Amino acid sequence: MELKELGASGRMVPEIGIGVWRYGGGVEPLRRAIDLGASLIDTAEVYGTEGIVGQAIKGIRDRVFVASKVAGNHLRHDEVLKAAEASLKRMDISCIDLYQIHWPAGHVPIKETMRAMEQLADRGMIKYIGVSNFSAAETREAIAAMKNHPIASNQVIYSLNRRGIEHELVPFCAQNKVTIIAFTPLDSGRLAKRAKYESNSRGMRTLEQIANETERTLAQVALNWITAKPGMIAIPKSDHTERVEENCGASGWRLSADQLRSLDDAFTASDSAEED
Repeated sequence: MELKELGASGRMVPEIGIGVWRYGGGVEPLRRAIDLGASLIDTAEVYGTEGIVGQAIKGIRDRVFVASKVAGNHLRHDEVLKAAEASLKRMDISCIDLYQIHWPAGHVPIKETMRAMEQLADRGMIKYIGVSNFSAAETREAIAAMKNHPIASNQVIYSLNRRGIEHELVPFCAQNKVTIIAFTPLDSGRLAKRAKYESNSRGMRTLEQIANETERTLAQVALNWITAKPGMIAIPKSDHTERVEENCGASGWRLSADQLRSLDDAFTASDSAEED
């Protein structure tokens, strides 16, 4: 599994991790992912999956990079602290590697929230601070609110079919050394199924052609398209061990420049959903 630096932290993380939103696969797929090097597991207090993550990493905590999130309706100072404590308890761990604001809340000053996040880091309850579903402007405000710790990452929806972040957020994060963590990178499975062209016929034909050329699966090509970009990692979700193995096979090789260009051209901005 190829590794990438998380923000400017010096900490290396796998370019393919595992998301557990709406996850029902139990311990085994998560353990298999860890064994294959996809040792970044991303959960959240609202997912209801922190407990299964805790079970999966029990006894192997030192091998796993745990990411979780505080809900966007818990962003008052004391609420952040309580949410982190509850997440630690549910996972039965002493520190969360990456703690993220799940979504921005306009009614709570970002400085108040970030003061709590930095306190968690100072107390050793979390190691790195991230955000999620933040626009470029919101990420800029979050960075400006920090005193002693950087913003390491921004977790956002991104895939061949969802490329709206490329206009502003991607260049902003690159300039400020904020890692983009792409969730739903297979567009809820739409990019992993052959002969399903209703969303983007030209794009899916190109994806299938390149999968044939590289002798990889559609999912592996779609994930590699993301991880080929500097400062980006992907966190696909699957309840099934064989799919986890397939997704992990997206790392360790690279699409050619021509293949990347073909995918960029085939999945054009006009064909893909805009998400900022």
